Amino acid sequence: MTPSPGLAPQPDPARLRLAGRRSRVVSAALALVLAASMGASAPVASADTLEDQQAALRDEAAKVQHSLEFVDSRIAQAASDLVVYQGQLPGAQQALLEAQGRVASAVKESEALAARVDLAQQNKAKLTQQLETDKQKIADTKKLIGQIATQAYKSGGVPSNLSLFFGSNNGGSLTDTIDLADQAMRSQNAAMDKLTQQNATNVNSQARLEAVETEIKDLKAKADAALAREQAARDEAESKKAQVDKLIADTTRLDAELQAAKPGIQTQLAQVKAQQDAVAAEIAERDRKLREAWEAEQRRIAEAAAAAAAAAARAQGQVKPPAPYVPAPPGPPSAFGLRHPFNGVRISSGFGWRATPPGTIDFYGQGGYMHTGIDFAAACGTPVYAAAAGKVFSAGWANDGGGNNVKISHGVVQGNSLTTVYYHNVSVTVSPGQQVSQGQLIAYSGTTGNSTGCHSHFETWLNGRAVDPMGLL
Repeated sequence: MTPSPGLAPQPDPARLRLAGRRSRVVSAALALVLAASMGASAPVASADTLEDQQAALRDEAAKVQHSLEFVDSRIAQAASDLVVYQGQLPGAQQALLEAQGRVASAVKESEALAARVDLAQQNKAKLTQQLETDKQKIADTKKLIGQIATQAYKSGGVPSNLSLFFGSNNGGSLTDTIDLADQAMRSQNAAMDKLTQQNATNVNSQARLEAVETEIKDLKAKADAALAREQAARDEAESKKAQVDKLIADTTRLDAELQAAKPGIQTQLAQVKAQQDAVAAEIAERDRKLREAWEAEQRRIAEAAAAAAAAAARAQGQVKPPAPYVPAPPGPPSAFGLRHPFNGVRISSGFGWRATPPGTIDFYGQGGYMHTGIDFAAACGTPVYAAAAGKVFSAGWANDGGGNNVKISHGVVQGNSLTTVYYHNVSVTVSPGQQVSQGQLIAYSGTTGNSTGCHSHFETWLNGRAVDPMGLL
């Protein structure tokens, strides 16, 4: 939220108050413009976690909004958004690079799996061809065994041991018969051994084919999953790129908006200066007259008492000249007994010097500005109560940046004059000239005037100068 109006507690409060504000407003707005045009981004405090980084960025944006007091709320919001976008851009660009890296990794994985699938398919083709060749060899071997058996049958078969023993071999010699039988047995055994080997080779090839087919199935599943991951990575990268593109577009747009707003900001500051100078002069003059009247009354009372004492002395035959009047020193400001204008609402911004936000240019060379009040984080519509009894001298809308305001004069207590001011109210419940008591409802907080969010700005003016309310509450 944007701080509310007030003047600095300096020898010339109006001038210093407005100078600080002008420095703050113009330096922040123009610096943001210049930084954006040069491609710079507002620095964000280093943080270890994403949550810390986001919190730091929110703090920077809040500082920018605070630094744009009395600038149109739309411009203040634009400047704040610009800081956020500039702060988010490096992270978004890094996220895009990482997402693109994941795409590249996914592509490599998919290509590697596709190559493995292709190699497995080639192995499958070779094994299938080998099986076909083995089947043909087995068929040929079986055919050979059949031919051997047929030839043996045609030759009378292989003689039994009995026929060999008795020589019943149809006239052939025993030696010839034994040679024939031995030759037939060797040929048939060789063919059978070969068939056995071919069958074993066939079984092994079949097992290898089944293993390759299982591998292909597994690789295809992995390849499909890798393709899905690749597509997801591409979708994520596209989303990250869209975020980066939007941040760049928004930053460019806000940069142009702030560039166009510069003349208006300067004109507005000149108007605010004249308005706040008038407010400062009014408060200072009112308080001066009140103190003068109070001092005159104190002098009159003292002089009357001295004259009465002198008359009494003369009546008793004594000569006692009246003592000269000596003004009493001012008493403590706490004598006003101020109470908080809210019940249980926290203070969101204190009184005092505010440095120019990092990343902005200190246009007037003062390094910041003086925040001449305190801000309460009051939601819109929160009751506002008079801090002390007094007389309302301003209530309703005013063109000093504070929107609907209430200004109360609390008179003079122990030589001190006091005025309290309540800014940014959504509505007020009192009128100028009305006497109010301490704790009386005087307004409802809001975000009127130059304000970017619901809050209440409270000021205390002691003897015509803005002072820290916490010293009086």
